[in-house]
Amino acid sequence: MTEPTARGVSEQDGAGVPDGFARLWMPHRMAYIKGENKPADQEGDGCPFCRIPSLSDEDGLIVARGELVYSVLNLYPYNAGHLMVLPYRHVADYTDLGEAETAELAAFTKRAMTALRTASGAQGFNIGMNMGSVAGAGIAAHLHQHVVPRWGGDTNFMPVVGHTRVLPQLLRDTRKLIADAWAD
Repeated sequence: MTEPTARGVSEQDGAGVPDGFARLWMPHRMAYIKGENKPADQEGDGCPFCRIPSLSDEDGLIVARGELVYSVLNLYPYNAGHLMVLPYRHVADYTDLGEAETAELAAFTKRAMTALRTASGAQGFNIGMNMGSVAGAGIAAHLHQHVVPRWGGDTNFMPVVGHTRVLPQLLRDTRKLIADAWAD
């Protein structure tokens, strides 16, 4: 089987019949699909969320650091500007957070919303946690709250029909834009 051409002609089984679809190749997604760098329950170097704070803000895609939590861009975002707020401490369950961690996580979520409104004009948000792998958590061992900015019409044919998200900006550029808005 040969790969489709850029013009959307499928050469599957040698047919070479045009199928009317263009292709947007996103090979970086394969690492996510295969679960590369996905930890089990290990802390430290085995957990990317434990490792990220040791990196520079730019290299770790960190938007803001607090005393007990930090905010980072999602490496595999649902929408441009998709942030996560998480504790530095390696903890899996929301009920295991201390009162101070819970309060700072809530405050960072509010600040993330404000920064995203300032930086991108977000009109709405999806905010939430997937607790446990059966609930959809990609990294269940380290609690993280998603803050996904939304705009009217942001769900077009690409994610619905093409199962592809189009991000208009490099993650490093998005991180800087949101970090600058966070500081204001």
